[in-house]
Amino acid sequence: MRSERCTDDMALSKTIYNVFFRRSSVFTVTIVVSTLVFERAFDQGGDALFEHLNRGKLWKHIKHNYSEKTEE
Repeated sequence: MRSERCTDDMALSKTIYNVFFRRSSVFTVTIVVSTLVFERAFDQGGDALFEHLNRGKLWKHIKHNYSEKTEE
């Protein structure tokens, strides 16, 4: 059983290597795309955390308290 698991893990590693890391051009594209995805996720996660921690304190949450009400 252990030898089967090692073989499966090695097959997965070999597939990942052959798809992403074998050629330097594909490796470079993989790094660039991964960087862009990570940057986007990190930025949105940071913004979401900031808004969560400051809920009720930001202008978009309290501007209705200060806007002028129109009379009809």
